[in-house]
Amino acid sequence: MSQQSAGNRWVIAIAGIVMQVALGAVYAWSVFRDPLVAAYGWTIPQVTLTFTIAILTLGFSAFVGGLWMARVGPRIVAMTAGILYGLGVMGASFSGGQLPVLYLTYGLVGGIGLGLGYIVPVATLVKWFPDRRGFITGLAVAGFGAGALVTAPVATRLIQTVGVSQTFLVLGAFYLIMVVAASFFMRNPPANYRPAGWAPTPAVARNRAGGQYTLGEALRTWQWYALWLVLFLNVNAGISILSQAAPMAVEITGVTAIVAAGMVSILSIANGSGRFLWAWLSDAVGRKWVFLAMFLIQAVAFFLLPRTVAFGVFTAIAFVILLCYGGGFGTMPAFAADYFGAQNVGSIYGLMLTAWGLGSVPGPLIMANIRETTGTYTTALYMLSALMLVSAVVPLVLRPPVRPAAVAQLDETRDPARAA
Repeated sequence: MSQQSAGNRWVIAIAGIVMQVALGAVYAWSVFRDPLVAAYGWTIPQVTLTFTIAILTLGFSAFVGGLWMARVGPRIVAMTAGILYGLGVMGASFSGGQLPVLYLTYGLVGGIGLGLGYIVPVATLVKWFPDRRGFITGLAVAGFGAGALVTAPVATRLIQTVGVSQTFLVLGAFYLIMVVAASFFMRNPPANYRPAGWAPTPAVARNRAGGQYTLGEALRTWQWYALWLVLFLNVNAGISILSQAAPMAVEITGVTAIVAAGMVSILSIANGSGRFLWAWLSDAVGRKWVFLAMFLIQAVAFFLLPRTVAFGVFTAIAFVILLCYGGGFGTMPAFAADYFGAQNVGSIYGLMLTAWGLGSVPGPLIMANIRETTGTYTTALYMLSALMLVSAVVPLVLRPPVRPAAVAQLDETRDPARAA
């Protein structure tokens, strides 16, 4: 493989992070909840459904974005993502008290933009950084996790100043400009790109499949479904805490609702930093061992959570769980590229992101129903602890797929880069 330099890949990385910060602003949806309820008389579940639609749409449109990238390259997909995401958020300002309009604009149109945009930096940067796959994908999606930290205070101040509808208009325009501007930097590396002076060590090579799989070939391996299941299980656990963190803290530790709400901001830091830290660690110790560690740590954490009465300890345990939640998003893109090659990771990992949308549904629903039935979160938390313990078996048995010799020979003729 060529070891020639191909421009400043770090500029592309920075642009990818900027894109993810703008897209990750969707995690700040909670700051719009009460103002929308107050302005239009909607219920909390009705307003929350907007966010659910956006995340579900993200998971499936990321797959479409991955397929489209293989045909036209990352730049056009990223530009389209910025336009749809920005217009979707701006369109929410014209909902005028009509829920279907809010669902259509912010939820559906904005969600399509989110999915198309999310996959672009992830799939592009793993090609530019074969030497630091975990590090770079973790850094990129950490930007997504940090989006709420940047957006929440700005949105809150805007809502107080110009109202909730105008806030959608201002932020949507800003997101459109950010993502479209970053899209101009998105391009694939030259064919056979490798950083000058770098070659995979034997330890790295053992954990990579050594071929470029198409989406169809990846779907014919059991490893793709195992990776999907790993991501689904990790999302299911983490989102269960995110959905109930504040009321759970009030019930278990006895703090006020205001104090518990402050904990949510702390957990968003864990979500963002975990995406980078675990992915960075995976470059050194291997992806499967990182997921094994995260599942075992969460098994212990969920077991201890209902036994905790001190708010500081409760927050620390929840922080660890959210570190692992974020770590799954940071590590899995590199895991998919290791097993199936970087060439088609956009479509391969894009389809895998359906685990994000589907994994966001059962955990919170089951936890809420158990709390409603039993009057306590204890049973649900013990169930999650047991689930994480069982889940640890999946990464333990994972190994790179083995390609038939005849198919492996064809890899030599495949061009590992698509249109810039």
